[in-house]
Formats: sequence, structure tokens, C-alpha cells
Amino acid sequence: MDYEDLVHPMIAEDADDLLGGEKRKSPLCVLFKDARHVLKKDELGMEIAQIAFPAAMALTADPIASLIDTAFIGQIGPVELAAVGVAIALFNQVARIAIFPLVSVTTSFVAEEETVGRAITDDQENENLEMQLAPNSERKELIPKFVLLSLAMQGVFRGFKDTKTPLYATVAGDVANIILDPLLIFVFRLGVSGAAIAHVISQYLISFILLWTLIKKVDLVSPSLKDLKLGRFLKNGSLLLVRVIAVTFCVTLAASMAARLGPTPMAAFQVCLQVWLAASLLADGLAVAGQAIIASAFAENDYSKATATASRVLQLGFVLGLVLSVFLGVGLQFASRLFTKDINVIHLISIGIPFVAASQPLNALAFVFDGVNFGASDFTYSAYSMVLVAIISILCVLLLSASHGFVGIWVALTIYMSLRTFAGFWRIGTGSGPWSFLRTLTSPFYGDNL
Repeated sequence: MDYEDLVHPMIAEDADDLLGGEKRKSPLCVLFKDARHVLKKDELGMEIAQIAFPAAMALTADPIASLIDTAFIGQIGPVELAAVGVAIALFNQVARIAIFPLVSVTTSFVAEEETVGRAITDDQENENLEMQLAPNSERKELIPKFVLLSLAMQGVFRGFKDTKTPLYATVAGDVANIILDPLLIFVFRLGVSGAAIAHVISQYLISFILLWTLIKKVDLVSPSLKDLKLGRFLKNGSLLLVRVIAVTFCVTLAASMAARLGPTPMAAFQVCLQVWLAASLLADGLAVAGQAIIASAFAENDYSKATATASRVLQLGFVLGLVLSVFLGVGLQFASRLFTKDINVIHLISIGIPFVAASQPLNALAFVFDGVNFGASDFTYSAYSMVLVAIISILCVLLLSASHGFVGIWVALTIYMSLRTFAGFWRIGTGSGPWSFLRTLTSPFYGDNL
């Protein structure tokens, strides 16, 4: 029986036993719980910050490196910039399909396993103090199951709530990318091919550092069929595979529609899209923190902490989105010339800036809702709701790009992120799935301040 199949039916029952016949409140109230303390540096706030900040830096490092690639290539010409935009869109589609499901599933699995394993270890130490490790001995975690571990390394570190190691590895790789870019593009005159070579080298460096560090951190014990839990892994991985195809197809289709408008619109779209993604991924750090903490809380049946964590990361995501909106709305007006000298491309970038800036609160909430739902192992809803969102969004991209061109594409992408955010609100707001216990919560979970 799957973890979620066992735990979720118990949630409402536990809450009913705890609360009896007390007055119920709307599950939507969880989104506003203790909102005035959103920036409070309490224990939960510090735990989120320690995971989210390095994760956000690591997640945005690669898009920032892509922005630097974009800036270098933009100096060559708008046609080359447009061509790279198409290539990057296809690369992101393939990369996310291949890696994202493994990383996301692995994060939740490791967080659950580490929590359960820690509890078992604590019990054993209490029962038999003589079996404690030597004071100066190095202790490794045991990982009995990961299939295709090399592709899921970042997920393993996130599950251990260690987001600093992926940050260091990513920064090292991206610094190498930044150094190699001008050398290969201009000194060795390889042009766009030089940028591609630099990016590939940086990715291999990141993988090597992560694998080397992971080997020192964990022991990969020989798995038994029982330990593998392949059924749950493949089920949730397949659901996330469907989801990520839907997610990336919308953005890839938007890039395709921009390319059909010509090299100038595509060049402007490439710049706007890279800024849009890089800024939005800052919120993904909060999503990683929320996923890891909520997965651990569910493993411990600590629904109070799961609720408090969901509230805090969503509120922080909204605040972050507002800050990014102001920063990008002002900053991009001056920074657009860093990417290109073509006056027509700069003009189109100025048209895209309001959409890039205004959509940041929506983007931040959409990303954080993903982490919250993944932490609750709500992969089925995440997949099915995303397919529905994608169908509507694809129709919007096709229709609006045909009727309104460059502006229509950005209107469609804004609708797409709005629908993703609404899907997250709907799950928690209706108190369905793993959040069904919210329908019975009152003061023990929400506090008396609502």
C-alpha cells in the first residue's frame, strides 16, 4: 500500500478525534494564518530560510548563466539570438522531462525516509546506549533505493534538507560557463557553438561535484525488492512526467509561436522569457523548502506543522512576487540594452516588460503551490490539474498569438500562470485530497487570531 493511500484517509479521522464537535472554519483560511508574522524569524521561519535561500540561489544560477549566454550572443546579432532562443526552449523541454520527475519524487521520498529513519535511530539509541557511535566517527546516511541516482542527486540533497551543496556545485559550474563563454565565442571564434560547448562543460562539472559529494555522504546499500518500492516510485514519477510535459509544452509552444513571427520578435521573446524564468525560480527555493518540510511533517503525522509551513511559504512567495514585480518593472527598462543593440528588439522587449513584471506574484504562488502539493505527495492532482491547465493555455497561445502577435503570446502566458495558481488555491481552499483535514480544523491548528 502506498504511503499516501495509508496516511491521507487517517488525516480527517485524526482531526475529528482531536477536535470533536468544535466549530469548523474554511480551509482557505490556512492561506492567511498568522499573515502578520510572515517575516518573523521564529524556528519555522529560520528552517525555511536555511533551505530556501541556498536552493533559490542554485535554481536561479543556471537561468542567470543562460541570461549571460543570451547577453553575449545578443552582441553577435538578433538572428543568432533568435536561433539560440529556439534551441534553449527545446533543450529545456527535454531536460525537464528527463530530470524533473526524478528530482521531485526523490525529494519527497528522501525527506520521508530520513524522518522515519531518524525516529527509528533515536528509539534504538534510547534502548541501547552501548551501541552508540564512537565520538569522533563519521556517520553516513543509508539510501536503500534510488533508481537512476545520478539523475536524482539534487533531489537527494533536497530531501536531506541540504541545499547548500547543490548551490556550491551549481555556482562552480556556472562560473566555468561564464569564463568559457567569451573565450570560446570571441577568442576562438566559435560563435553560438562556443556558447553551447561552454554550457555542456559546466553541466558535466556540476554533475561530477554532486556525485563526488554524494558518495561521501551516503551509503548505497544493496536493495531488496521490498526496499525498492518501485510501484510507488514509478506511479508518482509517471504522474510527474505527464505534468512536466504539459508544463514545458506550453512554454515551448509559446517560443514556437514567437519564432514564427520572425527573428526580431523571437529575439525579444528570448530575453523576456529568460528574465521571466530566472526571477520566477527564486520562488522555487521556497517550493523546495516547503516540499521537504511538509513531506517530513506528513511522515510524522504532524499536520499542525504541515499547515503552518504551507501558510508561511505561500505568504513568503506572494511577498517575494511583489518585490520582484517592482524590481523588474523598473530595472528591465534600463537593463534591456545589455542583451542587444538592435533598436527593434529593444522596443519589443519594452512591450514585454509589463507582462514579465506584473505576472511575478502569480508565478511565485504557482511555484510554491507545486512544492506544497509535492510535499503532501499529491502527485495525482498535480498531474491531472496541470493537464487541464495546459489544454486551456495551449488554446490561448494559439488563438492569441494569431490575433495579437507578440502581445498575445504574453497575455496567454499570463493566463497560463494564473490558471496554475488557481489550481493550487482550489486544492487547499476546498480541503480535498491530502488537505482534507483542513475542513475540520479550528483553534488547535489555526490559532485563535483568525
